[in-house]
Amino acid sequence: MGDASRTINLEELMSYSDNLVGYLKDEKDVIDLKNFLRQAKTLRSQCDKDFNETQKSIEDYEKKIQACKQKAAAAQSESASDSELDLLQKELEEVQNLERTLRDELREVVNEIDDLECKRESVDEQRQIIKKFEQDEHRAQSKLSMYASVTNIIPCLDDPSRISGCILFV
Repeated sequence: MGDASRTINLEELMSYSDNLVGYLKDEKDVIDLKNFLRQAKTLRSQCDKDFNETQKSIEDYEKKIQACKQKAAAAQSESASDSELDLLQKELEEVQNLERTLRDELREVVNEIDDLECKRESVDEQRQIIKKFEQDEHRAQSKLSMYASVTNIIPCLDDPSRISGCILFV
């Protein structure tokens, strides 16, 4: 009777050990997640840099627009010729077109930042999953250690196609 219960415990232990080995072998997901996090940080810093550059360019062009408007007002007040006014008007329109283009680029950068924020949240969720995985792994190792301690059998996990172990005589 003692041998039957010991056999059942050994079978349960071996089944559990096989499941644990299969679970612990899949480290590829962890590596992929780490690479994804590294790429997300790089992309985030590049987007921030582009955003700052675009913002500075917009400010510079707004200053240029103001300067052009002042030139146009000064030219008008001095009764400048029509050709000079036309030239200033064309210059102003070019600067305004450039400003519109920069605003569109800024909008795209903001959209990219929003997308990165969504990806960051996804990465945070994956981190939580990995943390849970690591806790489950630790729990499984502790459980395997307990089974080995109780049954005095240490399973050999080197070859998952074989069921084997060492019996300790105390």
